[in-house]
Amino acid sequence: MELMKLEIVTPDGVIFDAEVKQVTLPGSEGEFGVLANHATLVSLLDTGVIVIDKADGKEIAVAINSGYVKVEEEKTTCIVDGAVSLSAEDSDLSAALEAAKTLLKSTEASNTAIATAVSKVEQIGKSF
Repeated sequence: MELMKLEIVTPDGVIFDAEVKQVTLPGSEGEFGVLANHATLVSLLDTGVIVIDKADGKEIAVAINSGYVKVEEEKTTCIVDGAVSLSAEDSDLSAALEAAKTLLKSTEASNTAIATAVSKVEQIGKSF
């Protein structure tokens, strides 16, 4: 499977920068997946969870409050206002889960979007 570069940037700096198989993004019109060689596009990102399938087969989730994404054939760049990374390798996963829920609930998104994102974070916590 071909890989693409994924970069997630917050006002505090880059929080993810690596080659990935696929990324699933919470678009303003619903979730969508991106693979290498995807058509170029720019889209708004809504409150939700970015799910990353890394090159080594591991999965990482990143809770975000809002932003936008620029997809190019070989690179995807997400510019977000706030983000919390969630992975099984976290030394303090419970603190990360609470931080993600707090971030999601602090947004001005619709109650439905917030509830969906918080539910997804809780499911991720159960799967680790």
